[in-house]
Amino acid sequence: MSDFLRSYLVVAIFGGVGIALVGAFLGIASILRPSRPSEQKLESYESGVDPSGNMWSQSNIRYYVFALLFVLFDVEAVFIFPWASRLEALGLFGLVEMAIFVFILLLGLIYAWRKGMLRWV
Repeated sequence: MSDFLRSYLVVAIFGGVGIALVGAFLGIASILRPSRPSEQKLESYESGVDPSGNMWSQSNIRYYVFALLFVLFDVEAVFIFPWASRLEALGLFGLVEMAIFVFILLLGLIYAWRKGMLRWV
């Protein structure tokens, strides 16, 4: 067996041992834990306040879109910082590539702004 395949075998063995340990511990825990179901334990919990109304409620989709836009531009910052630290090594090619990247993100920001997704209310 080659060293390449042997290294994958080691990873597979460790993965199998890890999955077996998790399964064993979950099985032992299900056997040893006490099980006393009651009506009160099955109720939904609302920060110490008695639950009122239906558990299902609709949320405005705008909050999710706002959060996705935040993640998008947060990831942009993750890409820009390493690029800025290596700008001299990348030269003109790196500058042009980052300009294209920022331009595409700017188009996305303009689109979201024009659609009114950046208004919180």
